Amino acid sequence: MFKKFTLSDFLMLTSAFLSLIFSELLWFKGEREAGIFIGLWVPSILGFAILLKLINNQK
Repeated sequence: MFKKFTLSDFLMLTSAFLSLIFSELLWFKGEREAGIFIGLWVPSILGFAILLKLINNQK
C-alpha cells in the first residue's frame, strides 16, 4: 500500500498528523480556541491532498 505513495502524499499526511497532535497539545494545555482552530486544519489538508490526487489521476 505504501509503495504507491509519492513524496507529496507523505508530506500531506505528515502535515495533517502534526496539526492534529499540535491541536491536541494546545487543547490539553488550556488554549482551547487555538486547539480548535488548528484542529480544523486537518480535514482541510486531507481534502487538499485528495484534490491533488484526483487531478494527478486525470492526467
